[in-house]
Amino acid sequence: GARDVLFLYEENRCGMTYMFEYPEYLKIKLPKKTARRYPAYELYLYGEGNYAEANKNLILTGIPVLFLPGNAGSYKQVRSLGSIALRKAEDIDFKYHFNFFSVNFNEELVALYGGSLQRQTKFVHECIKIILKLYRDREFAPTSVAIVGHSMGGLVARALLTLKNFRPELINLLITQATPHVAPVMPLDKYLTDFYTTVNNHWILKAQDLRNLTTLSVAGGFRDYQVRSGLTFLPRLSQQDSALSVVSSAVPRAWASTDHLSIVWCKELILATIRAFFDLIDENTRQITENPKKRMSVLNHHFVRHPAKLFEENPEAFTELTGAFMWINVKTSKWTYSAYNDSEGKYFTFPLANHRKSYSHIYCQNSMLDTNSWIYGCVSSNSSMCLEATDLSWRAELLPTVKVVILKLEDYPSLSHIVIYVQPTVGNKFALDCEFFKEDSRTVQLPVTHLFSFGLSSRIILLNSTGLLYNVHLQHFNQIYQAFKIYIESHCQLPKERKPSVYRLHIPWSHEDSITVAKVPSSTEISAKLQSAQPENESSVPVLNIYSSSDCQYEVIQISPYVLVFQIIRFHGCSLPVYVVANILLTYGGQLNTLISTGQCSEFPLELVRTAKPYKVDPIISIVVFLLGFNWFREIWDSLSLPEVDAAVLSSQDAWFPLVSLILFLFGTGIAYWSGVFFSSSLRLFSLLWLTLIRPPVLQKDSKLITPRRMCVMVSLALVSWTTCGAFAILIIYLRYVFKETSQNAIRRTVEEGDSVDGTSEATQPLCDNRTVAEDVNSLQMHVTILNLFTWIMLLNLPSLIYWLKNLRYNVRLDPDPCRSTAIILVSILEILINSSTSEVKSSKLLKIATKVPLPLSVVMLAFGRMHLYKVPHFITFSLLLHVLCCIV
Repeated sequence: GARDVLFLYEENRCGMTYMFEYPEYLKIKLPKKTARRYPAYELYLYGEGNYAEANKNLILTGIPVLFLPGNAGSYKQVRSLGSIALRKAEDIDFKYHFNFFSVNFNEELVALYGGSLQRQTKFVHECIKIILKLYRDREFAPTSVAIVGHSMGGLVARALLTLKNFRPELINLLITQATPHVAPVMPLDKYLTDFYTTVNNHWILKAQDLRNLTTLSVAGGFRDYQVRSGLTFLPRLSQQDSALSVVSSAVPRAWASTDHLSIVWCKELILATIRAFFDLIDENTRQITENPKKRMSVLNHHFVRHPAKLFEENPEAFTELTGAFMWINVKTSKWTYSAYNDSEGKYFTFPLANHRKSYSHIYCQNSMLDTNSWIYGCVSSNSSMCLEATDLSWRAELLPTVKVVILKLEDYPSLSHIVIYVQPTVGNKFALDCEFFKEDSRTVQLPVTHLFSFGLSSRIILLNSTGLLYNVHLQHFNQIYQAFKIYIESHCQLPKERKPSVYRLHIPWSHEDSITVAKVPSSTEISAKLQSAQPENESSVPVLNIYSSSDCQYEVIQISPYVLVFQIIRFHGCSLPVYVVANILLTYGGQLNTLISTGQCSEFPLELVRTAKPYKVDPIISIVVFLLGFNWFREIWDSLSLPEVDAAVLSSQDAWFPLVSLILFLFGTGIAYWSGVFFSSSLRLFSLLWLTLIRPPVLQKDSKLITPRRMCVMVSLALVSWTTCGAFAILIIYLRYVFKETSQNAIRRTVEEGDSVDGTSEATQPLCDNRTVAEDVNSLQMHVTILNLFTWIMLLNLPSLIYWLKNLRYNVRLDPDPCRSTAIILVSILEILINSSTSEVKSSKLLKIATKVPLPLSVVMLAFGRMHLYKVPHFITFSLLLHVLCCIV
């Protein structure tokens, strides 16, 4: 599953963007108050060559665009947009041009630490005001700024509208690139999830106020394994007429999936963005248009359906077909024409009266990929030519090798003819094909194989006709876990040069189409995977469009290999730590139980196999999710002020079913097993190295758990946590724990070696008692499990430590700190547990209670921790606190 997510996707089809001149970044001087409040942040203006030199005095006359980098992103990522926009402006002699600004967020890890998101948002607000001041007193001074946000930068841009003193009219266009709008990829702290809740709730509740803001979200597709496309789709609400979500594989003239970084520099995608920017300019204001309908029309033109025409806001309804060109009447139902170096233009007319009874549609394709009009519908005609026509080229759609148009005849009752215009071709070679057809004859139903067929069954259909277009309806393909392969084999009768075939997997409820171009004849493999499940009110089905060669046969084979786990890892891989910790907690409870029953602590791997069973946990959560579907149970649940179960939230998003939890639990079992083996082996290896380097003295164990020296250590680490960073204190106590266990294991080995040698000294004989050695082994087994649990606490808090280290020069104290209070408690707990043994635990009155707690803790953690990973350390801390109480009481 991980291999599929990380490696098994299409090759990078993006072209690289290059700068024609050396890129320069002019630092904008910030007001003293702003610079003092945000010392780590900066604002830059992008430029190249003469353009950069001319702007050094900041006398700007262009249209401002602000680029916001994402998680660990650089302000220099603006150069692809800025450079291509500059070249485009040069082509039109700077009639219009854009000034691209970029914010330096000090490459902060805001996708993993949410404490600085609010600060970034407020700084962007200050930057917008500073940018607009630069244009004050200009002839065409802008009143708003367009924003392009990559990754978390797009979320920061959306958060601007949540600020109390922010005026929504300051931004009218927002384009986000691979931004996880729905939820954080890794919800590692409460600040991150709270920020998302605030932003999304505001956009839902204030939807009517956002109509003047046009938002475009572009996802990277399956190549982006960091942010899956389903997270980038903006919510479908009442403002959906001003918001658009697309996947880069469906963007016309790009048709390529991008990874999380290449979406910033993918030439085809950047070109589409810059073309849209220039089409958005209002000639009167020389700024981005204030008309929301025009903005959406431009974005749909460049990012959804491109008719192979230059954008026109109001194209003429009727036109006259002029010119002394030859008129040729075509009466056949199927027609092909090719031209090369033809100096005379032609009009081919297709009378519709004879075809309306026999056929339902007409399909035409043209391999000349220019932007001229080429197909018309005749409204008024005489005996030989069409006098007035409507331009049907706007109904066309651009594909990688052809532009195509499909017209339903009953939708055009007033048309008497279809007219194809063939312009004079000097030095150009192209082909035109048209055919009338019945929709039923070109539509094939293909029920997809069952979810649990595991590649043992397949479906095959054979397309025998000689048509130009086939539509294969993929029935019952509506859930994200129905991933399978489609193989298309083309067989042709005559061995001649043919145009390539185009296969498009069209998903009607979202703009996530994927397009494949294949040579003919050939065998092509297509991965059929959904980014989002079918909405409840959606009845249409996904379609495989085959734009074919007329003399070829096509065999479509649909097979379901072992791809269920691939989608589970893609959609739920980030919740694996919860399942790993749940397995370790169940094992920990089992070890405590064996202490009661046998007086011995079993080994971690053996106890994991015996204790960690999914049927102990999953059925309870499934029952709760089922009962939440009843109003009476929901009322009881809400009256107790209990939070929403994560599985219920995912189920409402059609992203969950019980089998997923079972598979993730088994994955967690495997990871927990090998982590236990790894820790045991590592401790033995470190102990051997320790014995090789230093011969440790055999010291008598201190009988007291709490001593003045240990209290000093606790207080010192608590101060470290309070004054610097909680994760830093956790790292120190973690390393101290590893060091202590390594040395203790080395001492135990020394004792065992001394016991096995004849003539053991009297000083070591009391420590060589079998009971003492067995007790040390039991304690080591318990410490391995505790260390395993503690490792996950450290890993989940590591991002805030990295963030603190990167910003140490600006502030010694991390504020806000998501784990400060947890760290203070953990420091006290771990300092006691380091010196504990199983002998104290076995005699405790609380041990029976402690053995029963890990199971309900695991259930609660899986119920509320999948979408809130930051809660996992709290459950571990509670179980360790009980262990400490068992050592004392």
